[in-house]
Amino acid sequence: MTEPIRNKKNIKALVRYFFAKGQYRNHALIVLGLYTALRISDLLGLRWDDVYDEETKEFREHLRVTERKTGKLKVIALNKQVYKALELLMKQRKSEFLFPNNRKKPAPLGRVQAWRIITEAAKALKFKGCIACHSLRKTFGYHAWKIGTSPVMLMDIFNHTSYAVTRRYLGVSQDERDAVYLKIRLY
Repeated sequence: MTEPIRNKKNIKALVRYFFAKGQYRNHALIVLGLYTALRISDLLGLRWDDVYDEETKEFREHLRVTERKTGKLKVIALNKQVYKALELLMKQRKSEFLFPNNRKKPAPLGRVQAWRIITEAAKALKFKGCIACHSLRKTFGYHAWKIGTSPVMLMDIFNHTSYAVTRRYLGVSQDERDAVYLKIRLY
C-alpha cells in the first residue's frame, strides 16, 4: 500500500530531483500531484487549456476537473508553487497535454510511465516505504491534516464517505498510536 511522504525534507528532495535535471514535465507532475491532490488518472489527462487561458495569456486561478472515478467536478485553487512549475513547463511545451508522452503521436503520459518516474526518483533518493503515484495525493492530505485541516474538509477533498476511511487512507491512525507509544514515560 502506498504511503504519504511524511518528512518535508523528502518532499523538497523529490521536487528538486527533476528540477535539477531540467526535466520540467516530471517536476511539474510532482508539484501538481502534491498540491492538487488529484488521482494520477485525472492529473495525466490535464491539458494546457485547463490551466492556461490562451486569449489573456495568463494562468487560470482555478483548475476545474471532472474526476474520472467519481464523476464529480473538482474546483482547485492553483498556488504559487504550481504556477512556478507550470511556467517552467511552458518553456518546453510540445503538446496540448500538460504531461505528454515522448512519442510522435500527441498523447498524455501513461499511468505506468508516471509510476516509473515517481518510484525511480523515490528509489534514487533512498526513501523508505512504498512511494508511488498515489503517494502524492496522500502526502497532500497527510500534511493538510497535520496543520489542522478539518476532517470534514479532507473527506470532501478526497470524496470519502467517512472520516474513518480518510484516517486509514492517510495512515493517521498508526501515526497517532505510534505517538502514544513513543511519548509515554512510565518511570
